[in-house]
Amino acid sequence: MKDLPATLKEKLDNLPAKPGCYLYKDEFGRVIYVGKAVNLRSRVRSYFQKSAVLTLKTKRLVEAVRDLETIVVGSELEALVLECNLIKKHQPHYNVRLRDDKQYPYLCITLSEPFPRLLLTRKVRTDGNKYFGPYSSSRSVHATMDLIKRLFPIVSCGKPFDGSPVQKPCLYYHMGQCLAPCAGLADQKEYQRAVREVIAFLQGRPDRVVKDLQAQMEQASAQLNFERAARLRDQMRAIQEVMTRQQVVGSRMVDQDVIAVVGEDAGTCVQMFYIRGGKLVGQNAFMLDGAGEEEPSQAVQEFVKQYYRDAPYVPKEILLPCNIDEAAIIETWLRQRKGATVHITVPARGDKKRLVEMATENALHAFRQIRAAMRARLGDLDAALEELARSLGLERPPARIECYDISNFGAEHFVGSMVVFQNGEAAKQEYRRFKIRNHQNKPDDPAMIGEIVSRRLAEAKAGNPRFSRLPDLLIVDGGPTQISAAAAALREYGFAPAPGAPGEAALALCGLAKRFEHIYLPGRDAPVILPRNSQALFLLQRIRDEAHRFANQYRKTLQSRKTSASLLETVPGIGPRRRKALLKHFGSLERMRSATLEELAAAPGMNRTAAAALQEALQAGG
Repeated sequence: MKDLPATLKEKLDNLPAKPGCYLYKDEFGRVIYVGKAVNLRSRVRSYFQKSAVLTLKTKRLVEAVRDLETIVVGSELEALVLECNLIKKHQPHYNVRLRDDKQYPYLCITLSEPFPRLLLTRKVRTDGNKYFGPYSSSRSVHATMDLIKRLFPIVSCGKPFDGSPVQKPCLYYHMGQCLAPCAGLADQKEYQRAVREVIAFLQGRPDRVVKDLQAQMEQASAQLNFERAARLRDQMRAIQEVMTRQQVVGSRMVDQDVIAVVGEDAGTCVQMFYIRGGKLVGQNAFMLDGAGEEEPSQAVQEFVKQYYRDAPYVPKEILLPCNIDEAAIIETWLRQRKGATVHITVPARGDKKRLVEMATENALHAFRQIRAAMRARLGDLDAALEELARSLGLERPPARIECYDISNFGAEHFVGSMVVFQNGEAAKQEYRRFKIRNHQNKPDDPAMIGEIVSRRLAEAKAGNPRFSRLPDLLIVDGGPTQISAAAAALREYGFAPAPGAPGEAALALCGLAKRFEHIYLPGRDAPVILPRNSQALFLLQRIRDEAHRFANQYRKTLQSRKTSASLLETVPGIGPRRRKALLKHFGSLERMRSATLEELAAAPGMNRTAAAALQEALQAGG
């Protein structure tokens, strides 16, 4: 431990021998690894012992550690839950991470409402509603929604209703596909029964729905209500058609998730099968980052923890391709989540083994497709980055590119944007935006560019982890004057604006002028002129246009807020608190205009009187 910083040594000497989580941080204060331990003192110190046998990845981790934070909890189970939350929050580089660049779609049934609706969402919340998914694409979600709205008489327009008559029933009511709570015609018990049938259907139990419909049909027939009986018969037959298309994969009527994993250094793919009542009702493929150097068992274990942290449903049985070290504690955690026993199993033979093999085959196919798509997309980007490096005199293709632009509306709303491209792809989580402070109520593009570059570098110098990674190439929207302003900002913070390769205290800088699409470099009078069909020029234009779009979007948002606030100030009964709540709830005046009186009244802090005044003002204001 002799080469460790003094503060880290002191923390290692004073670690508690209790369960908890530990967070390793790098020189910029970024969390680079999160782990859990039954005994923090023993586990954390084991990384830094001379006799420790470490993998290459763990050696790199230990070399990067400059600080440590620990959180003590009451048990190993609490440590497991906290570890999942911390990995989700920090996305540490050295952890195996469920790739979070895609928000999968879910179906939500709004059980918190008197007449629940079926909605598409990309976030699962703890709000009393019921969620199903994730689905592989929004197309599959919409197809499922269309099917459900055809099979079950629930609200199909997506609007919330409390059962009070607010409008005439629509065509779906007359077609027998909605019970019309909007017109006050829906029977609460009948509607709730339909909702229970939708839930059973989405849970993969259509046979339960058919059985219920059969009983309803017989009851209607006995009461001589033949029209209703015929309608129930048609609904039942449509559901039975869907059932015949579902693949039966097991004789046991049990809910199972099947997990398989394949991968290499380029990435790791996890395939999941969702089996409900012995039938395969869905599948999905996920990508893991940071799993290339790990054993398959470690990748599977980390996926299980991170996936089921947010999963809306936990089945009775989870089939894995290999044993995992923390199976017992994970089972305990999942049992608490589900409220019933959960078994984690590694099958050795029989139907379960064949299911894992089938999932593995599908995982390999999905991984090959994802890898082929990535190579096709990155092939041109690699060539563009190499061409860009040659054109600007860089030693190597720039991995991280930052681009700055400004936007304003007349003498107000002065803003700036910073967009980041990593390996030629937009890294939107790294985007930053600025309100210009020194504008004297008049546009001055070079001065504003200089300000936002200065503020970005100041944050980096101050150790702000959100700005800690410096770019390999810094682009500004503009020509020589913007370049001069950005170069002055670089010198202010000790960086030489390099026209060539960035050294230890240099940053490569260039500007792209819109008029002729010429590239300007600091210290050079003549611009770099690339061919119009140049891949490098296309990439620069794409990055510049994205910075322009992001700046304009922020400026328009500020304009909209000011316009909305100005109109709302004239409405009787709408004070500052209500204005703020309304803008937060609806987002814009347009959404308020399209809202019904009931929706306005239902907004936070509103009542029907204020809603009526607001609706009148909105309509008068066009």
